Amino acid sequence: MLGVRKTTLALAAVALFAVAAVGVSAASPQQDAVVIGWAYDGTGAMAPFDGPALATARDRVRQVNRGSGPNLRIVTCNTQGNKPATARSCAARLLSQGADVIFTTCDVDFAAPVVQESINAGKLTIAPCIGTDQMGPKRFGAKGRLAFSFGNVAQDEGSAMAEYAWRRGWRDAALATDTVIVYFRNVVQAFEARWRQLGGRIVAEESYQSLGGNQASWQNVVTRLNREEADVIVTVTAGAFGAQAPIVSGLRTLDNDTPILNSWAGDGNYWYTPNPQVTNYYYVTYASAFGDDPIAAVNALVRRNRAAIAKGGSTGGFITGPAAIDGLVTALRRTGGSTNGARLAAAMERFRNVNTLSGRVSFSRSLHTVFGRQYRVVRVQNNTPRVVGTVRAKVIPKI
Repeated sequence: MLGVRKTTLALAAVALFAVAAVGVSAASPQQDAVVIGWAYDGTGAMAPFDGPALATARDRVRQVNRGSGPNLRIVTCNTQGNKPATARSCAARLLSQGADVIFTTCDVDFAAPVVQESINAGKLTIAPCIGTDQMGPKRFGAKGRLAFSFGNVAQDEGSAMAEYAWRRGWRDAALATDTVIVYFRNVVQAFEARWRQLGGRIVAEESYQSLGGNQASWQNVVTRLNREEADVIVTVTAGAFGAQAPIVSGLRTLDNDTPILNSWAGDGNYWYTPNPQVTNYYYVTYASAFGDDPIAAVNALVRRNRAAIAKGGSTGGFITGPAAIDGLVTALRRTGGSTNGARLAAAMERFRNVNTLSGRVSFSRSLHTVFGRQYRVVRVQNNTPRVVGTVRAKVIPKI
């Protein structure tokens, strides 16, 4: 395991470089602002992720505007649960307000109406934390070259989870897949692919549906998982989707203390149950929302935005807002300040280990979602989360 102390100096350098490197040209009140139109979910399942990312992005924009970077301005529209018609209307409204770049919600299915409107208008389109390779040409065709996410691509995230589990000495894994969104499915698939490459064994494969599912079906999954002799139970779901707390508490009620490993989706303290408490539960995430991140600048960001981050459930996804701003500013610098969507997209496709507050990020022509970022590993014991290490995926498996 990479030690937290060892990585602190390296990541601190990254964070400081990101602050210094965001400059494009000197901003003045007379300059036209680069307008970021942000379609966010303020009421639905994605609100715990969209809200903090937006709040911390505003924080980052204030820093950029005080420095030598471009003059940025954020205008917003609430998609109210990402209803397709409302989302499309939001995109159209933001474009009519002069948005140069469109930001959207953190799930590709929910984001699709906004993405389609935006790329049809030729605009660079960014999601702070979509976690699949579908935010790009794979889903949206040729125009999808305009679409990017500063989330971690599922293949990278699942691979990092497998490598951490292997490092812990776990060898037999039971998988439980929440089928409700592509990201959840893809992370488990990536874990399995990398796990088998490492020599790990799969002792059970279960599936369930969170949103639209029911308590009885989740309990059936718990009962079947409880019968297996596994070193680790891997599931990818989010508390906001309803099934996470019943599955975790169901296993613990049966006195099953097998380690449970989740992705960033399982981050946050908003879903913890008082009895039984969440224990022996692990997840990989972008950053710690609890003041113990290895990077001082991240902890300072948390302190400045504590209320918004806590309102969103205290997930590490808050860091993706500033990361997306840093990435946009780097792209603007590389295009000489041009807001042309195609030019910005071409610049982003050439990102290789670009510094952001969230660490180094990379894209490629085929992967428009981040790979190569270093993850925090958080363990929750008796409802108390704590960073216990870091991990970076060595291999991006095909799924």
